[in-house]
Amino acid sequence: MKAEMSHFLNSSPIHNDAIAQHKYRPKWGALKLTGMFFFLVVWLLMPGVALNNVTASEYNNNWPTWRGPLFTGEAVKGSPPTVWSETDNVKWKIPIPGKGLSSPVIWGDQLFITSAVSLDKKASAEMIEKMKAAQPQWMQSTGKVPEYLQQFVVYSINRKNGKIIWRKAVREQFPHEGTHSDGSWASQSCVTDGEYLIASFGSYGIYCFDLTGNLVWEKDLGDMNIRAGFGEGSSPVLYEDYLIVNWDHEKESYVYVLNRTNGDIIWKKSRDEKTSWSTPLVVEVKDKLQLIIAATGKSTAYNLENGTVIWEISGMTENVIPSPLTDGELVFLISGFRGAALQAIILEEANGELKDSHAVAWTYGRNTPYVPSSLLYNNRLYYLRGYDERLSCLEAETGKIHYESQKLDGMKGVYASPVAANGFVYILGRNGMCYVIKDGTELKVVSKNVLDDHFDASPAIVENNLYVRGLKNLYCIAVE
Repeated sequence: MKAEMSHFLNSSPIHNDAIAQHKYRPKWGALKLTGMFFFLVVWLLMPGVALNNVTASEYNNNWPTWRGPLFTGEAVKGSPPTVWSETDNVKWKIPIPGKGLSSPVIWGDQLFITSAVSLDKKASAEMIEKMKAAQPQWMQSTGKVPEYLQQFVVYSINRKNGKIIWRKAVREQFPHEGTHSDGSWASQSCVTDGEYLIASFGSYGIYCFDLTGNLVWEKDLGDMNIRAGFGEGSSPVLYEDYLIVNWDHEKESYVYVLNRTNGDIIWKKSRDEKTSWSTPLVVEVKDKLQLIIAATGKSTAYNLENGTVIWEISGMTENVIPSPLTDGELVFLISGFRGAALQAIILEEANGELKDSHAVAWTYGRNTPYVPSSLLYNNRLYYLRGYDERLSCLEAETGKIHYESQKLDGMKGVYASPVAANGFVYILGRNGMCYVIKDGTELKVVSKNVLDDHFDASPAIVENNLYVRGLKNLYCIAVE
């Protein structure tokens, strides 16, 4: 969704194109155990939304963040269909007014998304010209300025029948800058812990609701100034009582950690970074919570409790969008604009500056994603090249290539991040085609499914339902 012009994608990679530095030798600790104890340990240590009077089963049955309960794209439970069309296995389909690229998040019977709705009030000609002039010349044809007053809306939708439970218009405002033509003023996905729902519109406010739709608090952190007016997109993260907001932009950048119950700032840390759209990651390492943010200058791990820097490493490309992910032992940093970069960091050994450190398990420098995040599933990393329909699969532990840059025929561009459940991987293209492939070391296509919409948001999976948000409609795909 938050993309620059595609002609930038074909420049030379900044890393060499082979697996480099250290091969990872596993330490057979708790996270290598198999069976139900493995999943309990993973659930306790994984990022996203941590425990707040929630059982493991309840947590795994939901999709509380845009990358799912493990923040990896994997649905721990569920078995959605592998075949569908506009006339087959669509349980319900509803139009969503306005434009929003936020992905569905789900708790219980409620599905949450946001949207920006253009109202019938036009900005002044002077205001429009000022914002157009602020965009680079090459963006004039692909950018979008806010000609109309925008209404920022949060929806709660019954995931079983598609009926709106509540709708909250939180603000009406002329945005202070434009977006890319593919973007939206409602691109950040919500996050929930089953008690609170956090909806972020970035410069246009952060809002906390209870799940019945009552506003608990709101916070305005000021205006972001995004590179070339591409638009905002980093989603908020909840971990216990910590709410994390990545505020990387062209002026003073920060990471904010707020109290989820009242919005008060627990701490904030200045960052020497330009615009990035990556959503942060939280993981527990040696009884310490690490907050990890991938970025162009340096990817950094902070102590979540106080903001102290634990480790940092350079090496990502410009315009970092994909979010880091972890298996509990390694954290994977990935980006792919004007180059290609993939770093696997050993969490227990990472400390201080990691350049040339033995804490870097392996690196790779080819065919990495610009827009979509990667998927971690059964010790395999799946990712697209740039935002093209070319799929790669590596062994997560070692970086061994299973297959690379395989063309997904019929698909035209991919902004949505892949998801997985029940042994299958779902890759949703912008033109409405979704590949379902069998998880494994060879590319085995199970089906190609097409819907009559344009898709940039990432899918969500709960129980036997696949939820996909298009530019026109929100779909629930399930076998009746």
